[in-house]
Amino acid sequence: MAMKSLDPRVSRLGIADEAPTLVPKEVLDQFETYEAFVQTKDTKPFEHVGPVHAPNEEMAFLFAKEQYSRRGMFCNALCVVKTENIYSSDFTDDGLDVYDTLEAAPSGQETERFEIFHLMKRGKQHKYAGDVMAKDYEDALVAAKPHYQGAKPVFNVWICKSEHILTSDEEDRDIWNTLKDKKYRDAIDYRAQDK
Repeated sequence: MAMKSLDPRVSRLGIADEAPTLVPKEVLDQFETYEAFVQTKDTKPFEHVGPVHAPNEEMAFLFAKEQYSRRGMFCNALCVVKTENIYSSDFTDDGLDVYDTLEAAPSGQETERFEIFHLMKRGKQHKYAGDVMAKDYEDALVAAKPHYQGAKPVFNVWICKSEHILTSDEEDRDIWNTLKDKKYRDAIDYRAQDK
């Protein structure tokens, strides 16, 4: 029996009254999601540039290199981390700092290294702030407060274990030096009009 509606366009669709039976997706039906971070210069922190979908960490690194470091930006280093391995704090608003919402004290149990990324402005990307030693993600957030809370409010914090990050090495820098000064990007260097 088709769904009855006052709108004739809906009636013509022949939508059944009962919802269709949902079939769960198969395991590994889709690629996993990874977050990519790029460092444009030695003196600048890693900054989140976007996600990639890949079957494993190594392919995520290659996809991120092709997607985010080839055109429009100079890349000094690149790292990827599986999205499910990133802990995200609550978002704050109206100039309220995430660290000001914390009431707990650090546990003092420094068993693992965690990397801290800050969102300093809405509409921008998370930037690397530093690392801390802690027992878990929540403890890492509390432990980061005395080290990385500044004058400007932090609206969101991403935390991941250092062991979950795949980072380019010093010898990987050659993969971005395809041509000197990357002049192939500028149309004027082709001088197509001169011919």
